[in-house]
Amino acid sequence: MADQEAELLRSLHEAYAPALRRFVMKLTGDGTLADDVVQETLIRAWQHPAVLQRPEAAVRAWLYTVARNLVIDDRRSARRRHEARTDQFPEVPEADRVDRILDGWVVSDALAGLTAEHRAVVIHAYYRRETTAEIAQSLQLAEGTVKSRLHYALKAMRLALQEGGVTP
Repeated sequence: MADQEAELLRSLHEAYAPALRRFVMKLTGDGTLADDVVQETLIRAWQHPAVLQRPEAAVRAWLYTVARNLVIDDRRSARRRHEARTDQFPEVPEADRVDRILDGWVVSDALAGLTAEHRAVVIHAYYRRETTAEIAQSLQLAEGTVKSRLHYALKAMRLALQEGGVTP
């Protein structure tokens, strides 16, 4: 049974598809739409085998009527009414900065939870990109103290971020 149906569809396509496609192309000028309309027309003929029992001229008239109605339906569709053709490409999407902003808020909250001494060392190290020696000179501390404060500040920030559910 499936072989007979496949053969029927294949013979319909061979007999009518090229002429139907030319007809739809004259109506629309759109090759992709023409292919879709021809396919849908032939499937509808296959679904209505009684139509195929009619004389050749009646079958042909039925197919052209179905194709024309499908083109009209496409023109009347909401999709077609709301689409606008253009030769210009849409603007290039850029990365969403929401995650970066949220990360900034989370880090800012974690920094606010540090003591003033620890916060100063982190700001000098990570925001001003100063070396340990430069931080020590700016804050008038020993380099060992800067390293120690930086270590404990980062540990406290990591803990605050974990408690906030940001890091595992």
